Amino acid sequence: MKILVVGDIVGRPGRDTLKLFLEKNRDKYDFIAVNGENAAAGFGLTSKLADQLFEWGCDVITSGNHIWDKKELYEYLDKSDKVLRPANYPDEGTPGKGYTILKDRKGNKIGVISIQGRVFMMPIDCPFKKAKEIIEEIKKETKFIIVDFHAEATSEKIAMGWYLDGMASLVYGTHTHIQTADERILPEGTGYITDLGMTGSESGVIGMKVESVLPKFLNSLPQRFEVAEGSERICGIEAELDEETGECISIERISRTLTEIEYM
Repeated sequence: MKILVVGDIVGRPGRDTLKLFLEKNRDKYDFIAVNGENAAAGFGLTSKLADQLFEWGCDVITSGNHIWDKKELYEYLDKSDKVLRPANYPDEGTPGKGYTILKDRKGNKIGVISIQGRVFMMPIDCPFKKAKEIIEEIKKETKFIIVDFHAEATSEKIAMGWYLDGMASLVYGTHTHIQTADERILPEGTGYITDLGMTGSESGVIGMKVESVLPKFLNSLPQRFEVAEGSERICGIEAELDEETGECISIERISRTLTEIEYM
């Protein structure tokens, strides 16, 4: 089973870059997962954009803290099995779900979990205990399980990788928008990378215009961030899972500029 996972899509530049990449490459993959919490002008996701991502070939959309930025999405979350909010928000009164089981292009069931960290982020339920609890439930139906751990601290993400080694097929971090160079297969067969990186413009500060971000650091006053354009890049991973065991047998970083994608 060959899986494509794409890091945080930032605004229209990120969406356009993803669309072009999928037009040229989607037939190579059995399953495609993307983090879409920044797809709508850098903050949140709309139902229209979610449907658009599915039309382009995405199978599931994971998220993080920004999934709540567009209230119009709340009803969509309750109805969808393919757009996930972090699973460790309280179940009572929280729209949507934190995990799902879908089928890949070969008919294999694959479980997908969206989970959020707590270090330097909102204090919510324990992501470690919640992830293990959900994995035990998914294991009743399938051995293929991927986990998007949306977290700030690299230490927390690395710890999650080790904690879930042998329980999940693939554990990857999102949120920081900077791709790490530590992709590997852990001893018990779990593919891991600390952060996928982002899909969007490299001309700004993690996808936002420099001139809209710098004042925040210079005077600490509230600023309205704007999505950057130019020098677009897609970041993520390709992973192959053993169809007998569910273990990861290969993991490779993807980092392509828009120009490189155009000439693929």
